[in-house]
Amino acid sequence: MTITARLVTTIAAPLEPAAAEAPRVLHWPDRRILVQRGDTEVVALDLDVPGTGRTSEVRFPAPWPRHFGSVTVSPERDAAVFAGVHAVRSVKATGTTRWEVQHGCWYGGCTLLHPSFDEYAHDQDHRYADSGSVAVSADGGLVWAHVRAPLGGDGDTEDYQELWVVLDAGDGRVLGRVDTMTVASESEHTPHPDPAQMGLSVGEGEEGSPALWGRWDGQQLTTEQIGIEQVLLAVSPSGRRLLTVDIGQWSLSLHEVGNGSVLRELDAQDTVPAHPGSTGESRTYWDFDAAFVDEDTLVAGTSECDAEYGTARHWLVDVHGMTLRGEISYPVPVSGPARGAGGGTWYTISEDGTSVHLWELAEGN
Repeated sequence: MTITARLVTTIAAPLEPAAAEAPRVLHWPDRRILVQRGDTEVVALDLDVPGTGRTSEVRFPAPWPRHFGSVTVSPERDAAVFAGVHAVRSVKATGTTRWEVQHGCWYGGCTLLHPSFDEYAHDQDHRYADSGSVAVSADGGLVWAHVRAPLGGDGDTEDYQELWVVLDAGDGRVLGRVDTMTVASESEHTPHPDPAQMGLSVGEGEEGSPALWGRWDGQQLTTEQIGIEQVLLAVSPSGRRLLTVDIGQWSLSLHEVGNGSVLRELDAQDTVPAHPGSTGESRTYWDFDAAFVDEDTLVAGTSECDAEYGTARHWLVDVHGMTLRGEISYPVPVSGPARGAGGGTWYTISEDGTSVHLWELAEGN
């Protein structure tokens, strides 16, 4: 069965692809923002403003180049929060630092607590350091950050564990912290509609990929492990269901957020037809991205394994049975995976990186 997608809008990437990261869409209930980072600035576009264009831009000066960490933007676009090699820093659009929380250096061979980026700016080893990540809660009140210990103010310590911390988004106060028991090369957060909940995927290279779920009750941060070799992909609109894929990309798993239990799974090799251009000898596997369209359906792609043979393919999945409803048909060619954009939409990035296409299911599907 073929499922038709409708193009909602196309947004031009605000920065040149050669000098910037790929644009991405951050979404929370009732808010969608397109974010793109270059070496000197981060641009945020409000996608919920009719006729989105340059008038909706907010630009944040970057405290360090893009190769030295990651960034997110608050729902109200009043701050960009940078996760760097040595610190988490919240910055206003004026360039003023709202706050900074220093932490242990992410470069494995370094045990220093750097006072500033300038201290290692020209060191090639630090350029290729491991990294943590940050996310802002749905209400904009909390910053969740995966960092390396110790935090500034912890005093002398030889305990170089990694921490998941909850910070006050207004002043950077550390509200809660927990040892993740991980050895990360990188990480990524998965937001939840409830500001007090958040997901964290930690990539440990060849060592594994633990997926953690965190809850902040206003007094204490607690975590549970969703899996030891899983990557969090998306949370359903209600917040009740969670989607993951194993690091081998064999199966999508639908979880109950309340206790992390697996409800149903969908194996790619057994259910997705081979690409028309393939010889039938290669393995079919899921992308590391997916999107809930609504509580009952999701879009998942096989674009990574399809790339060798031509057109990227995306599939509509029925959540209740974790079964394929059919392949999605687009009015124009698409590339790469399908990524969540909230509000019943998902997005793809043009092959040349110059634009973002926002999609929804056409009427009658």
